[in-house]
Amino acid sequence: MKAAVMYQQGGLPQYTDFPEPAVQNNDEILISVKAVALKHFDKVRASGNHYSSDAPVTSGQVIGGDGVCVLEDGTRVYGVGVSGMLAEKATIHKSRIVKLPDELDDITAAALPNAVIGAAMGLKFKADIQPGDVVLINGATGFTGRVAVQIAKHYGAKKVIATGRNQQSLNELLSLGADETIQVLQDDESFKSRISAIHSETPIDIIVDYLWGHTAEMILGCIKGDGSFTNKIRYVSVGGMSGDLIQLSAANLRSVDLQLTGSGLGAWSKAQVGELFTDILPEMFALAAAGKLKVDTIAVKLADIAKLWEQRVSGGQRLVVTI
Repeated sequence: MKAAVMYQQGGLPQYTDFPEPAVQNNDEILISVKAVALKHFDKVRASGNHYSSDAPVTSGQVIGGDGVCVLEDGTRVYGVGVSGMLAEKATIHKSRIVKLPDELDDITAAALPNAVIGAAMGLKFKADIQPGDVVLINGATGFTGRVAVQIAKHYGAKKVIATGRNQQSLNELLSLGADETIQVLQDDESFKSRISAIHSETPIDIIVDYLWGHTAEMILGCIKGDGSFTNKIRYVSVGGMSGDLIQLSAANLRSVDLQLTGSGLGAWSKAQVGELFTDILPEMFALAAAGKLKVDTIAVKLADIAKLWEQRVSGGQRLVVTI
C-alpha cells in the first residue's frame, strides 16, 4: 500500500510503499482510509516532542492519528488509528468509531474531531460551561480556536470574546459567534486595558487558552482581584503556541476565585473520553452536516506529503489529506 512514512526524527515523511498493517487483537479492525487531517499534534508526536509521545520516530513508521475511513461493509466512519492513518489501509480501535452522517463530506469530517477535542472537552468537562457564561478564547484565530468560539455559543455562552493575531480571521470570527475580538499584536498596555474593561463590564467566567506564554500572564493579571468578592473564573489551558512557561503571581490565586486547569491527553477520565465518542462527536458531526458548525479546509494529496509537512496555513484553515 501507499503511505506517508517517517524514517528519522526531524526528517520529512516520505510517500512510499509500505506493508499493510495487521489486526493484533479483538479491539482492532482493518479499514480503508479516505481522509486525514494534517495537524500540529501529529507533527509534534512524530518528532517525539509531545508529552504523550512514547519516543521520537527512529525507523520507518506510518504517521497520522485519526481520520475518515470505510469499514468492510461500506459504512463510513471516523476512527482513531492503532496503526498510522496516513495510508491506504490502517487498523483502528473498534471502541473509538463514530458513524458519519451521509450529508457530511469526508474533508470536513476529517478536519473536525481534533478541534472538537481541543474545544468541547475543555469547555464541557474542565470549565463546566453553563448557559449565560462569558467566555474568553485566547488564540481563537487558529482552526481549533474558531471551532471553540462556535461550540461555546452552541453550549449557551452569553458572550464570547476572541483574541488572536490574524486580523482577517478575527473579523471572520464575528460571523461565527464571537461578540468581541481583541488583537494580541497591539502593545501590552492596550491589550490589558481592553481585557480589564471587558471584565469590569461583563465579568469573564471561562478562559480557554491556546497560546499560554505572555498573553496568559497579561490575562491573569487583568483578572486579579482587589479583595472584593469575585465571580468564579475557570481558566483552561489547552495549548502553548506562545510558550510553555509563565510567571504566575501568588496574589492571582489568592485574590480571585480562580480554577486553573488544563485539557489534554491524560487530563480526562475514561468516562469523559467515552462520552466524547458516544455523544460529543456525533453531536458535532450532526451540527456540521446541518451547516451549523463551519470549518475552512484545504484538500491535498497523500503523494505530496513531504512538501506539505512543513507548509503553514493561515486564517484558521486546516490541510486535509485525501487518500
